[in-house]
Amino acid sequence: MSPTNPIENALADLLRRIEPVAHELGDLFAKHGHELALVGGPVRDVLLGRPGADLDFTTDAHPGRVLEIVRDWGEAIWTIGIDFGTVGVRKGDWQLEITTYRSESYDPKSRKPEVVYGQTLEADLARRDFAVNAMAVRLPGREFVDPYGGLGDLAAKVLRTPGTPEQSFDDDPLRMLRAARFASQLGFTVDPDAVRAMTEMADRIEIVSAERIQAELDKLICGAHPREGLALLVDTGLADHVLPELPKLRLEIDEHHRHKDVYDHTLIVLDQAIAQEVAGPDRVLRWAALLHDIGKPKTRRNEPGNRVSFHHHEVVGAQMTKRRLTALRFPKEVTNDVARLVELHLRFHGYGSGEWTDSAVRRYVRDADHLLDRLHKLTRADCTTRNKRKAAALARTYDQLEERIAKLADEEELAKIRPELDGNEIQEILAIPPGPMVGRAYKFLLDLRMDEGMIGKDVARARLLEWVAEQ
Repeated sequence: MSPTNPIENALADLLRRIEPVAHELGDLFAKHGHELALVGGPVRDVLLGRPGADLDFTTDAHPGRVLEIVRDWGEAIWTIGIDFGTVGVRKGDWQLEITTYRSESYDPKSRKPEVVYGQTLEADLARRDFAVNAMAVRLPGREFVDPYGGLGDLAAKVLRTPGTPEQSFDDDPLRMLRAARFASQLGFTVDPDAVRAMTEMADRIEIVSAERIQAELDKLICGAHPREGLALLVDTGLADHVLPELPKLRLEIDEHHRHKDVYDHTLIVLDQAIAQEVAGPDRVLRWAALLHDIGKPKTRRNEPGNRVSFHHHEVVGAQMTKRRLTALRFPKEVTNDVARLVELHLRFHGYGSGEWTDSAVRRYVRDADHLLDRLHKLTRADCTTRNKRKAAALARTYDQLEERIAKLADEEELAKIRPELDGNEIQEILAIPPGPMVGRAYKFLLDLRMDEGMIGKDVARARLLEWVAEQ
């Protein structure tokens, strides 16, 4: 491949950067009588100016043969995906996946794809999800292969399937979610024929495992343009199957009549939360922003004067969040953190004009714990009023709360507030063994610490004995 145009320049630069991997691996497979090609995401991304650290290769060699070829070449080898034809290899700083030419499809009654090995690179590219991912570079010859017009789709910023979308999505229904995910990550639009097929076939996503769905949704929410991906899920009906709480928000009018509906408000909150990120995508913050109001449909009540209320929607929403993220197989710590933020997102509005006591501020910090910074961001993002004067007043009030938190933090370690007497001391003072009574006494002392600050161990001991006498 002689670098005579921008495309060849980009690919040549990619191959230079991944040397000696490309040269050595291509020669190694050719020496053993097999084909090898760099394929998919790495090719797409280098043409988009988005180089990554992972490399995907495809070959006509079956997995057992791949293992034989790379055994002495790779620095580490893993076979976790070998049932699907993939062998993982580490070489230097590069992570490689080498996958046998294949086609895959779902049995209508099975959650696992059936893998069938293919014979040619072109046939393997035909089974790829989108044409922009169906480009390859043969190695060691460096021939660029683009049988389905992926290069043109990159220029047009469109996602189109290599064959008919119906066949593609029937072969692997998860590709419908990938369309939304790539719309989020790349900012591309989806071909109208693919959108139509997604709408008609949305219920086919039910056959895909929760783990695979979770992975796509997580990549979507952490993409550069999550609003586009989420809108595609809602508009095609896919969200009804994988995240049904989201489209239900379209039916609920916000209690302050600030927006057409809570769905629009939610997307604005997500945008405003993202705008506050400083170190890349924060999945916990983004999921909390997306789900913070999902309790509103269940708590909606019509009030006098044509008003609508959603009392305790934050509590109901936290419960719904836990159920949804658990069903999607999210890690427990992510589920708990997102649900906690949903539960706390209205707490600030009890602050009013700043009349909280120091005790209330301590409780706010204590309840938020390690999520305090995210709660600050979510609370600020949740202000979507178009009334500039009201928005400025809310921002000033929250500034004041943060200033009070900082002032108290200088005086006390707010995030590490503990009672002045620990569990062992409680047992000794009350002459009781470990058990529920110790826990209740500990909670009493923690509340005392929150309400009155540091009072000294002697006073704490006296107050504990008074409390026990009252019990």
